Amino acid sequence: MKMKHYRAPDMRQALRQVRDAQGPDAVILSSRRVSGGVEVVAAVDYDVDVEMSTTPEMERVATEPSAGDYAALAKKFAAQEHSEVNNLHSGVNEELRTLRHMLETQLATLAWNDLTRRAPVQTELLRQLTVLGIAHDLSGELVSQLPQRLELAEAQRLALAMLARRIETVGERWMESGGVVAMVGPTGVGKTTLIAKLAARWVLRHGSRDIALVSTDCIRIGAQEQIHTLGRLLGVPAYSVDGAGEVAELLDNLGERRLVLIDSAGLSQRDPRMVEELTTLANASDRLETSLVLSAASQAGAIEEALEKFVPARPMTCCVTKLDEATSLGGTMSALIRAKLPLAYLSDGQQIPEDICPARSHQLIARAVDLSKKAGANADEDLLQRRFGSVAHALA
Repeated sequence: MKMKHYRAPDMRQALRQVRDAQGPDAVILSSRRVSGGVEVVAAVDYDVDVEMSTTPEMERVATEPSAGDYAALAKKFAAQEHSEVNNLHSGVNEELRTLRHMLETQLATLAWNDLTRRAPVQTELLRQLTVLGIAHDLSGELVSQLPQRLELAEAQRLALAMLARRIETVGERWMESGGVVAMVGPTGVGKTTLIAKLAARWVLRHGSRDIALVSTDCIRIGAQEQIHTLGRLLGVPAYSVDGAGEVAELLDNLGERRLVLIDSAGLSQRDPRMVEELTTLANASDRLETSLVLSAASQAGAIEEALEKFVPARPMTCCVTKLDEATSLGGTMSALIRAKLPLAYLSDGQQIPEDICPARSHQLIARAVDLSKKAGANADEDLLQRRFGSVAHALA
């Protein structure tokens, strides 16, 4: 096989050189743009039968190429050049992103190390709040508000007290004054069990005359029968309706009841029917308030998503269930503080009505601290550097 390189100002002249020098049987092996024009590699005596199927760039040079041949070659060459430029840009951008990330990481490490040296109490508090699972922005905000020159023990107490003040609670308003309360939330968070505990708590305190139970859950098999069974056990009237659209009429007939507890369908947060169902329920009556039920056993991201997805229900309060299954409470507390959603009740087991209590922020925080100690949780230096290195200057 005889290979030769040809250079010319353009592809037309290069192909003419190939044809003149090696004849019509020459095969184009490759072409590329070079300074001053193009470069073409061509060969004769090439084993076409073997190689043509695996070398897409090869083209047989026959007689003088037509205008269409030149156009096709020019288009192919331009596309190849455009692809090479795009690949080059992509590679450069990726390298720049990598360099930026490396630089930011190094700067964060330096800033965190400097903060550790200048403000050891603050850095230790950030470490402890991270272990509790408190969101990094909230942790930084709390620590930045602490007075200077505090001893660690005093700073710890003050930081937790400030955290407790951020968690709003409503006490036992429902048990004292009644109301029409609809429990909403993702599927599987324990809405029905929560209603059973609240209903039993009311009956023990006030008797069964002024309470009613309602289920709008026509999706989950046996959901409405659960409410009727609970009603029979407590001696309380129980009703079931086919979705939130029928709640308004039923509430008109229950006007004399001091406490009405509504068990809504546990819809997936991605269910297309959810927004319409929640909006209809929220608009059913001026007397009705919705309470968002969240599971403490859920990951922080799932809790944040639930708070966002259930906005159409216009929740006025929140109840947290499954505290006995949680490994950390920091994510739950951070989400509620961000959402500014008052906390009504905490539920931590299956026993009715024992495993429920009105929410108290300092008790919730004490439980969070106890959980972190039992779990032996720890925050490594890399995590702390990533979280707080970029804002270390504002914390000192």
